[in-house]
Amino acid sequence: MPDFEEITIALGDGYRAYGRYWKAVEARGAVLYHHGIQSHCGWYESSARALCDAGYAVLQHDRRGSGRNLKGRGHAESGEQLIQDAVMAGDELRRRSGFEQYHVVGVSWGGKLAVAAHVAHPERVAGLTLVTPGMFPLVGVSKPEMARIGFAMLYEPTKLFDIPLNDPDLFTNVSRWREFFRTDELTLRQCTAGFYLASRRMDRIVGRLADASPVPIHLFLAGEERIIDNDRTEKFIRQLDWPRGRVTKYATARHCLEFDVPDEYFRELVSFIDGGAPGIDPDATLAADGAPGTSSDATSDGFPK
Repeated sequence: MPDFEEITIALGDGYRAYGRYWKAVEARGAVLYHHGIQSHCGWYESSARALCDAGYAVLQHDRRGSGRNLKGRGHAESGEQLIQDAVMAGDELRRRSGFEQYHVVGVSWGGKLAVAAHVAHPERVAGLTLVTPGMFPLVGVSKPEMARIGFAMLYEPTKLFDIPLNDPDLFTNVSRWREFFRTDELTLRQCTAGFYLASRRMDRIVGRLADASPVPIHLFLAGEERIIDNDRTEKFIRQLDWPRGRVTKYATARHCLEFDVPDEYFRELVSFIDGGAPGIDPDATLAADGAPGTSSDATSDGFPK
């Protein structure tokens, strides 16, 4: 039997989205979980379980048009609609958990959504955890394809275009997870011109993060990253004049930490949300047990300095 309850989340325009609610025994907090552009709840089941086992009520939701949501496959009307969907999912989490504020975990493109939603509605967020967030991508559609997308936006906004991330090697070093990516029927392979434009316009909102209400923020990066620009992402987050932040990088992982370094990643994920380790020696590294040690694979430090 699964540890979660399968639920339906009613969105603002009547769209009914698939979700999973993990009800913790004697919950001490709540977590809203956003997946990436191609993924869905099932990709991040293990980390959701780890958070639930640590005492957090967790709500995962498949973004409209992705995962188990077959209606309007790969489509969104606007960035504002996607942000409002995140707000509605948060409302469902608040109703079920009883917590008015919640922590937000955003993976890959879901990290961009998490940031944009925080800029729009910071009053409900207790903390941000951004896992290889897709704010500054290295991989994108070609210029000719972008021109075709722009033309379709004018005349056929629901026309589908390939997502340029269909190489499993971009995501993980682990062969069984590369095979999962190749064969998973719920993985999104295309999105519409409308979604591309919505995502692009969300970039402007993301750019206003420094003006939003400060909350604890944890950035996770992968040392063998091929999808996002680590340097630009880290610089963007470190420039925030916020009272509590942390950057953790796993040297030998690729984009999906869930697949490549699960045990270490889950410990760090829970530790920060718990409120642990607010200040770390910038020269410290993480040992295999997740505590400061001598491992050369992961580094973690706090900021501002």
